[in-house]
Amino acid sequence: MILAGCDDSADQSQVQGGDVPFSALFVENDSNSEDHSLIQGSRGNEQDEVQNSRVNAITNAVESASPSVVSIMSTQPVKRFQSPRDEFFRYFFGDENPRENTSMGSGFIISEDGLIVTNQHVVGTDPSEIMISTIYGHTYEAKLIGSDELTDLALLKVNSDKVFPFVELSDSDEVIVGEWAIALGNPFGLFEDGKPTVTVGVISAKNRDFRPDPNNPRVYIDMLQTDAAINRGNSGGPLLNSRGEVIGINTFIYTGGTSEGFVGLSFAIPSNRIDRIISQLLTTGSVVLDYDPGMEFTSMTEQLVYRHRLPYIQGLLVTSVNKDGPAFESGIMPGDVIVRIGDERVVSEMHAWALLRDYDKGDSMQVELLRDNHLYRAEMMLRQKVKAEDAKGE
Repeated sequence: MILAGCDDSADQSQVQGGDVPFSALFVENDSNSEDHSLIQGSRGNEQDEVQNSRVNAITNAVESASPSVVSIMSTQPVKRFQSPRDEFFRYFFGDENPRENTSMGSGFIISEDGLIVTNQHVVGTDPSEIMISTIYGHTYEAKLIGSDELTDLALLKVNSDKVFPFVELSDSDEVIVGEWAIALGNPFGLFEDGKPTVTVGVISAKNRDFRPDPNNPRVYIDMLQTDAAINRGNSGGPLLNSRGEVIGINTFIYTGGTSEGFVGLSFAIPSNRIDRIISQLLTTGSVVLDYDPGMEFTSMTEQLVYRHRLPYIQGLLVTSVNKDGPAFESGIMPGDVIVRIGDERVVSEMHAWALLRDYDKGDSMQVELLRDNHLYRAEMMLRQKVKAEDAKGE
């Protein structure tokens, strides 16, 4: 049998012939050794190419931004109605009801002195304690600088003199539909050391608005839609572009009533809106318009429609107009129904206040209104709000 040629007792003439299959005995000459080294060299080059291909824009962005991502734990006292019956049961059975609620979420540092941006619903309205954990496993106490429930944004400050890594806010108006979107956060509080989880998708759409829930004061407009997975605990974390810049803050998912988990529809507040709101929170601790529209309004309701014989339409009923304000100068009158502010269809009073937050003093604001079943357009020139002491002096 030819395979027996590997045996030492085999005929050497058969070994020298061309009928013997490959054996390790034949790689001892110089020429074959050179061929073997070439094979090893080519394999080494392929491994280097594979290793280099693993490093890309996404991994670079994650490496750059991860140190600025934090995990947030907020504690709030539980508000309960006290009654003699409660005292009776507490005396005999003890206080088994929780006195505090704890919520977890994510956030990101935007300055070297430890300013942190997150969602308002992560920290709540009146937290008794806020603890943040960094990617390096360090834990710090933080204080609430200010929050705005309407836009669902909050600003925190770490109680430390350390210098922190931070990320930059980009111009969200330059976001391109279809470009990479990278979500960082701490879903479900899985990682006690604070290391963020990374999910990747694309920007699915821009300028998504959501009709305000009557039971929820928050209003979401101009949202960025992405298919990067966001789950509970991701709220407040950054949404990055491929350069590692923040283009939004991960806020909520939409399930369409089919489930409670991620189904491919995630939404983030755009960075330009974050910048406007956070600037005010840093200065005053709350969001206050620096201009006065010069009118008062309320949401359209069925009662108002029947009482004043108004058209059955969503919008704002103007209830009063200041004769010294921008609304009066633009021709708006009590009884008008405002249906659009700028390019946005107005749904409710809360929605209107959210839209007004996008304007500053000196801006020109277009308003579309309904009067006597006819549509009119008015242009309001917004000017600085007159302070109470200045008005008295005049």
